[in-house]
Amino acid sequence: MVIQSQRVQKALTLSRRKFKQLFGVKRETFFKMLEVLQEAFEELHKFGGKPPTKLRVEDRLLLTLQYWREYRTLEHLAYEYDTVVSNVHKAIEWVENTLIRNGYFRLPGKKTLIENAQTLRTVAVDVTEHPIERPKKNRKNIIPAKRNVTPSRRKWSLI
Repeated sequence: MVIQSQRVQKALTLSRRKFKQLFGVKRETFFKMLEVLQEAFEELHKFGGKPPTKLRVEDRLLLTLQYWREYRTLEHLAYEYDTVVSNVHKAIEWVENTLIRNGYFRLPGKKTLIENAQTLRTVAVDVTEHPIERPKKNRKNIIPAKRNVTPSRRKWSLI
């Protein structure tokens, strides 16, 4: 598989640890996702026609991983990838739907999770309120300080 995107080539030069830290997936998972998306893209455009955006498939995947990992706004991603917000939204939606349709990246359903659930443990957390120690508020403590700070009109008239 030939990767033409400079952004993806730059990302692949990172160490394994840094790649996982930045994009949230291992390189092997990235390449598997890219393979699934390339097949879907080729199937979608097998009779020719222009792709809907100028974003390559690998850029779409990288963009989506950044969106999932960092929760960046679509405006920031559009600026970085030099496109418009609607193209970014379409790219993210296409990647998500394609990966889900493939089945390899689909999460298990609720029933499967319930069947495999282990015994639950109860954890008690003490969140009671504690009084804060601070001086009591009264007129004597508050008002004189305010009166001393504010200059009276008589002082202003003498100046």
